Amino acid sequence: MVSTRRRLISCALEVLASEGVDAVTVRRVARAAGISHGAPLRHFPSRAALLGAVAGAGFGQLSARFAALPGGTANERVIAACESYVEFARSNPALFELMFRAELAAMGQEVFEQFRVLVTALPASDLVATSLWAALRGLALLPDVDAVLAVTLDAYVR
Repeated sequence: MVSTRRRLISCALEVLASEGVDAVTVRRVARAAGISHGAPLRHFPSRAALLGAVAGAGFGQLSARFAALPGGTANERVIAACESYVEFARSNPALFELMFRAELAAMGQEVFEQFRVLVTALPASDLVATSLWAALRGLALLPDVDAVLAVTLDAYVR
């Protein structure tokens, strides 16, 4: 059986995907979960706490993508990680935007560390990992991301 907290986060992810971040309120998520509007307060004392949990779920999904990367050379794994990152952002635009809000972005430190380990397996430095991570965040928002990603990967990895 799914816990109430998990169900609320799942409902919040659905509301976020369909209606955007402004629609993700404790009351709206409670309605989507079919429970009283006060019940979520036992799990999330504020909207900020709910949004933090939703962003945490997003970082968890991104981390799982990195953990599931196929084997191969260091270059192939970094390329797959970059492509997976961009695909995640494109398929979850509202969640991606929420995850990288200034007040929540620090939650992604563990996911960045996964990425940094992949990149530093190349003959590269931590500075390259940080630079590539920042570039990917911006690239994921571009309409012509595929072409720009290819050029970026050629510059950093290939």
